Amino acid sequence: MKPSLLSVAFAAAGLLASAAAHADAAKAQAVMKGSDCMACHAEATKLVGPSYKDVAKKYAGDAKAPAMLVEKIKKGGSGNWGAVPMTPHPNLKDDDLKVVVDWILSLK
Repeated sequence: MKPSLLSVAFAAAGLLASAAAHADAAKAQAVMKGSDCMACHAEATKLVGPSYKDVAKKYAGDAKAPAMLVEKIKKGGSGNWGAVPMTPHPNLKDDDLKVVVDWILSLK
């Protein structure tokens, strides 16, 4: 049986979305490795700060979370996850921080 044009189009769209998500994850991880993020955070394990998966879980479904987290990373902060403050990262570009936050919030 020959695949329909529609099924081929859906398959191609899925592959493109997957490739874009992989590229965004790679960019997010490159930004984090170029900063000091990994000194305090890990994907699935709490270190000094929460794991990225715990952050994703806490802010799941919160439409205001992405912008708030970009600001929190840029300016630093304390109190949401305990007494140890997160240092500010004013030199990270907003576009890079958005990619990082989007990747973190995509974790399950």
